[in-house]
Amino acid sequence: MRLLLVEDDNHVAAALSAVLARHGFDVTHARSGEEALQALVPEGAGFGVVLLDLGLPDQDGYEVCGKIRKRTSTPVIMVTARADVRSRIHGLNLGADDYVVKPYDTGELLARIHAVARRTVADDAAASGDTALHLGPVRIELPTRQVSVDGSVVQLTRKEFDLLALLAQRPGVVFRREQIISEVWRTSWEGTGRTLEVHVASLRSKLRMPALIETVRGVGYRLVAPAA
Repeated sequence: MRLLLVEDDNHVAAALSAVLARHGFDVTHARSGEEALQALVPEGAGFGVVLLDLGLPDQDGYEVCGKIRKRTSTPVIMVTARADVRSRIHGLNLGADDYVVKPYDTGELLARIHAVARRTVADDAAASGDTALHLGPVRIELPTRQVSVDGSVVQLTRKEFDLLALLAQRPGVVFRREQIISEVWRTSWEGTGRTLEVHVASLRSKLRMPALIETVRGVGYRLVAPAA
């Protein structure tokens, strides 16, 4: 996922960018409100989420949020030290999708990023009237969490479904192991790697399609869409 980080403190931005990169994000750093607005042209410029600090040198972050919302529907998460309820309400009323107060836990921030991105995917699907993902003979029903192959239902566990649905959102795109663990298991990579491998193997077996999920050595996994 491409992420726009709007943060005027270079040290903070460098540290956060490194963490985000380890979890599979392609981070672009904007140091001011104007830089952020330019980066989002045209129509969001393919960013999945904007992480917006409110203490910017050229414009108030609230003002920047309002301008972003007029230009694009890209999710915005405000990051600020302003913890009072009125500030949060003001930010949400301006169109922010979430609000994180400093100092924050990195795990919580990652969970919130994935949550707003996931809601956006679901909203886009609902708007288009398509609530299922089609991958050749594989059909993934998002509302009912049902998977079928050539019309036959395949029983998956909750985590198996979440893993398959995540990969199926972007066929051909490599998801880093750290990103998958963060999104599906809501935890860090340490000690969970073997669990991921077991779930991938189980999916390949249950779907009877060993080539559906490809291992990208040293990086992660990607879903290879089969022919219809």
